[in-house]
Amino acid sequence: MSYRKTAHSVYDLKYHIVWITKYRKPILQGAIGLRVRELIRQTCASLDVYIEKGHVAKEHVHLLVSVLPDIAVSELVQRMKGRSSRLDVARVWRIEKGILGQAPMGTWVLCSEHRERDG
Repeated sequence: MSYRKTAHSVYDLKYHIVWITKYRKPILQGAIGLRVRELIRQTCASLDVYIEKGHVAKEHVHLLVSVLPDIAVSELVQRMKGRSSRLDVARVWRIEKGILGQAPMGTWVLCSEHRERDG
């Protein structure tokens, strides 16, 4: 177990996050799946979030992330889902399927939360 440190704290906050596509449609494959993975990595890097493990399946995304204490998990998920639905993913999905309407990303679930304090 590796602890992360700031000037006044030592922490290990890990979240297991899962979200699905709208109506569990299997759209996260091929170029769309690669683009979602790229956007998630960029978003996590910009927030100093480490991706411990992750998987982009056809209709859902699994992430185990290590997060700074000042970032709410809801903010992290909002940024990742917002970028993936607003940017190229939604546009490519709509063009390929010939569909206009809402973005393809659906609900998310925080599966587990792991907090430890060494003190």
